[in-house]
Amino acid sequence: MESTYSLALGAIYSNLHKPAVIIAACFVLVALALSLFLVFQHLKYYTNPAEQKWVVAVLFMVPVYAIESIISLWNPKLSLACDILRNCYEAFALYSFGRYLIACLGGERNVIELLEDESRKLLQKPLLNHTNTSPKKIGSRVWNFIFQPCVLGEDLLIIEKFGLVQYMILKTVCAFLALILELLGVYGDGEFKWNYGYPYIAVVLNFSQMWALFCLVQFYNATHERIKSIKPLAKFISFKAIVFATWWQGVGIALLCTFHVLPKEGKLQTGLQDFLICIEMAIAAVAHVFVLSVEPYRYIPITESPKVTTEKTVAKVKLEEGDKEKPAMVEKTDTKVEVPGTSISESVQDIIVEGGQRVVKDVVLTINQAIEPVEKGVAKIQETIHQRSQESDEKDEQVEEVEAKERVELEGTERETVVSIEERVVKGKD
Repeated sequence: MESTYSLALGAIYSNLHKPAVIIAACFVLVALALSLFLVFQHLKYYTNPAEQKWVVAVLFMVPVYAIESIISLWNPKLSLACDILRNCYEAFALYSFGRYLIACLGGERNVIELLEDESRKLLQKPLLNHTNTSPKKIGSRVWNFIFQPCVLGEDLLIIEKFGLVQYMILKTVCAFLALILELLGVYGDGEFKWNYGYPYIAVVLNFSQMWALFCLVQFYNATHERIKSIKPLAKFISFKAIVFATWWQGVGIALLCTFHVLPKEGKLQTGLQDFLICIEMAIAAVAHVFVLSVEPYRYIPITESPKVTTEKTVAKVKLEEGDKEKPAMVEKTDTKVEVPGTSISESVQDIIVEGGQRVVKDVVLTINQAIEPVEKGVAKIQETIHQRSQESDEKDEQVEEVEAKERVELEGTERETVVSIEERVVKGKD
C-alpha cells in the first residue's frame, strides 16, 4: 500500500516538475531583469552613498532569492545548500534595511539627538493639564520598549541594532547547524518530531525573527514623522512581506504536510516552497521599482554639486609674414566638470568596503553588549565570593581573638587559684 502511494506521489512530482520549472524560470527572468536594472540605476546615479549602499543590499535580496529558488527547484539535491545561502542573505538584508532607515535620518549621531529630544519632550510633558509635575522614567526598560519606545532615547537605537544583529548571527549559525544535522541524519526538514532538529531550530528562529521585526517596528514608530518624505511605510511593508511571508510560508507548508493536508513528500514540500518564492520575487521586483526607485537620487544634492575645473594652456608660436617672423601667444582654455559619486566602480567599492566595515562594527558591538551582562554577573559572583571569604576571615579572626581572651582569662583564673592554694598551705604551716 505504501509503495503504491509513494509511486503515485513520484508520478505526480515527475509530471509537475518540468512545467513548474519552466513557469518559475519565466518569473525569475522578470525578477532578475527588473532588479538588476534597478541596481545598475542606483550605481549609475550614486549621489547619496550613505543611503544607496543599503538600498542596493536590500535590492539584491530579490536576485539572490530567485536564483537560489530556481536552482533548488531544478535540482532538489541542492535545496539545503540553497536554503542556507538564502537564509544568510535574508538576515543581512534585514540588517541592511535597518541601516537604511538610520541613514535616511542623517546617521547615528542625528538619530541619537532625535531620540533624546523625543525622550525629553515626553518626560517633561505634565501628567495633568493643571499640574506642573513631570513624570519620570517609570518601569523597566522592556516595559518602556514595548509601550513607550520614545522614552528610552538613545537606548532605543541600541536595542534596535541589537535586535537586528542578533537575528543575523542566529540565522547564520542555525543555517550551518541545520547542514550539520542534515549530514548526521537528524535534521528532519519539515518534520515536527522531538527527535529531529528542525522544530527546535524553527522555534528559535521564529522568536529571533519576531524580535528583530518588532525592534524595527518600534524604531519606525518612534521616527516615522521625521522620514515621511521617503514614504517609509510602503518600503517597510514591501520588505517585511518578503522576510515574514517566505518564512511563515515554509512553516505553513510543513504544517500542512504534517497534518496530511498536502502530500507528505520531501521533494513536493521543498518544490512547492521554491516555486512560490520564484513567483513572489517577480512581484517583489515590480514593487521595488516603485518603492525603492532611483528618482530621488538622480539629482545631485547641493552638498555634492559638480566640481568645475579650468585648465589654461599657453603656447608660443611664430608667424611668418613675408621674410619676417613674428612671435605670438596662443591660449587654450579647457573646462572639466567632475560629478562626485557617479562611478560604478567607486559605488561597488563603497558598498563592499564601507558596508562591510559597518557590519563588522555592529556585530562586534552586539557581541560586546551580549557579553557585558555575563561579565557583570561573573564580577558580581566574584565580589560575593570575595566578600564572603573576607567575612569568614573576619569571623575567624574574631573567633581567634575570643579564644585568646578566654585562654588569657582561664590562665589568669588558674594562676589565682594556684596562688590562693599556696597561701593557704603557707598559713597552715604557720
